[in-house]
Amino acid sequence: MNFKDKKILITGATGGIGNALVKKFNDLQGTILATGTKTDKLDEIKNKFSKVKVKKFDISNHDKIEDFIESASLELGGLDVLVNNAGINVDNLSLRMKDEEWKRVIDVNLNSTFLLTKYSIKKMLKTKFGRIVNITSIVGHSGNLGQANYSASKAGIVGMSKSLAIEYAKKNITINCVSPGFIETSMTANLNEKVKLFLTSRIPMARLGTGEDVSNCVAFLSSEESSYITGETLHVNGGMYMA
Repeated sequence: MNFKDKKILITGATGGIGNALVKKFNDLQGTILATGTKTDKLDEIKNKFSKVKVKKFDISNHDKIEDFIESASLELGGLDVLVNNAGINVDNLSLRMKDEEWKRVIDVNLNSTFLLTKYSIKKMLKTKFGRIVNITSIVGHSGNLGQANYSASKAGIVGMSKSLAIEYAKKNITINCVSPGFIETSMTANLNEKVKLFLTSRIPMARLGTGEDVSNCVAFLSSEESSYITGETLHVNGGMYMA
């Protein structure tokens, strides 16, 4: 795979999976704009990958998303690939979950992803090419204790992606999902050994995934090699959940 002439926008680029996505597409010679909300982390990306462009943006600002896509496209010189990786979680048991906790997670994870995708498709229609990959989660398929809001948002992305995939399949725009299981990130690094052992005991491959495991799949679904795949979800979970 080679992305030498492809312009790629990655949201949520400052986290563990986001960093792996930036590295993968950089290794494959793509022109990348990495976005996130943490200035220091974006600076780290810029220092590590000199050719990668960075831009601070909060995807919860819905009224600014159209302008953001416009400016991102101008900065990149076009838009071929969108990876919707940004998201949040605010966990709580359902009876204790505040309305704001429910609304914020749905608003950021689902509504923002829809708007980013919508305005990116407008750009891709002009060039008759596009690859959109939405990062979901294993819990969007299996559910999880204390994550009704997060699970709903990720399940919603899957259904949304299928609908949009049908709408734009004839326009050479594919829309797919990658659904990670438990991945080694800064969050999982803070788990104690007892919890890690419990998690890995539920995974047939007996290990946590890596950011590279996820980025390899995203790169494939963003490439020419995946041109006849759309509306699908690729599960990256070591066998923990088999659809």
